[in-house]
Amino acid sequence: RRQKTKDPMEQPTPIFDRFNRLKTGTPVGGGLLVIVVTSILFSLLLPLVRFFGVNITSVYPLIDELNVLFFTFISFGLLGLYDDIMKFFGFEKTGFFGLRLRWKLGLQMILALISALLMFINLKIDIFYIPFIGVFHLGWWFVPAAIFIIVSFTNAVNITDGLDGLAAGLLMVAIFALWVLSASILDTTLSMFLALWLGSTIAFLYFNVYPARIFLGDVGGLLLGKVMALVIIGGIFVLEIGSSLLQLLSKKLLKRKLFPVSPIHLWLRLLGWEEPKIVMRAWLAGIMLAIFGVWLAVI
Repeated sequence: RRQKTKDPMEQPTPIFDRFNRLKTGTPVGGGLLVIVVTSILFSLLLPLVRFFGVNITSVYPLIDELNVLFFTFISFGLLGLYDDIMKFFGFEKTGFFGLRLRWKLGLQMILALISALLMFINLKIDIFYIPFIGVFHLGWWFVPAAIFIIVSFTNAVNITDGLDGLAAGLLMVAIFALWVLSASILDTTLSMFLALWLGSTIAFLYFNVYPARIFLGDVGGLLLGKVMALVIIGGIFVLEIGSSLLQLLSKKLLKRKLFPVSPIHLWLRLLGWEEPKIVMRAWLAGIMLAIFGVWLAVI
């Protein structure tokens, strides 16, 4: 018997079922490999670099920066892993979307709150930069702003993980752009972390491109999404979650669909675009947005 999925509002998703029926049985949770490989390599490489006397420069105190990196990296990954396990062992109760939306958002906001407080209190970060306008010191308002950005991009990446290689390829581009920015401010710790993360993502992408042999799953989407805090670099993710959010609001408030199907990559599939074509075009758009985002960040 074919499993029928429902959206977070408990409404059936026949178009989603049609496009994803051939993917049934493909393992998820590939993001766990990214977590394990990146964490182990970073834990081994950083002490080795310090042992050989390589100069490590950082914008922030080293221990505080490591606490923020590892907490956000591992905590969101564990939440995603739990969500994937709930889907696998409790499909009849939880459905394709795993944890109920309110519980998932609640847990994400708690983790994002801790991450935001660590950044604000330990790293003394309270700025918000708008290109061509300037830098704004938000004070404590930085915390809710950071929570909104982290939770939004977390779910944006998770939603984008619907076509073979789509999310992982866009993440590869975005992480590389962030690595360029971290290198430009001579932050050795962050640069090393992002470089290892990039390598792990590229290795995962080898098995995730069409036809995919494994998917990120929530363990990857919830983990990787929280670093996409530059809106321009993550522009495709904004488009994906924006179309899904508008669809949900339209169903809730207007009692009808705004689009035939969401997110946007499923709409393109409905229009007749082949999966590899959508992924390649999205990668190219992601590269252009990443270049533009890096340029905006350094001017």
